[in-house]
Amino acid sequence: MRFNDAVLGFVILVFGAAVALYADMTFPALPGQEFGPAFFPTIIGAVLFGCGVILLLQGLARHRTEPLVKLGEWARLPGHVVNFALVFLALIVYILFTDSIGFIPVSFLILSVLMVRFGCRWPTAAGVGLAATLLIHTVFYKVLLVPLPWGILQPLQW
Repeated sequence: MRFNDAVLGFVILVFGAAVALYADMTFPALPGQEFGPAFFPTIIGAVLFGCGVILLLQGLARHRTEPLVKLGEWARLPGHVVNFALVFLALIVYILFTDSIGFIPVSFLILSVLMVRFGCRWPTAAGVGLAATLLIHTVFYKVLLVPLPWGILQPLQW
């Protein structure tokens, strides 16, 4: 599948603006620190916004010669379409359930299911999913000081 740069530029532009605005408006300030949790997400959102503007302008310049969307050969195979949809479904599941169930169980489940779907065996997928989840959680929670939801694991919080 091939998207014209105008389509991708618009999506990146909107996403970058949403990230920057959300981080700036909702992340708390840390007392005694000049830069809080919103600093890096705001920078990343601003960079994404700028890149989106550039892609949008380039895509609009080429729109006369290229269609907005051109399907590739892979889009005609049902298995690939299911894989594509499964990744978006995983994002929706993460957004809906991570606050109530918690980051660790939801992330482990999503990573394990996606790895099995993409050809990994269950034992390997479970091991890598657990290791990746714990590594990501530790880096965000302990190093970057970004609190991730504990959900049902609240009594086991470290």
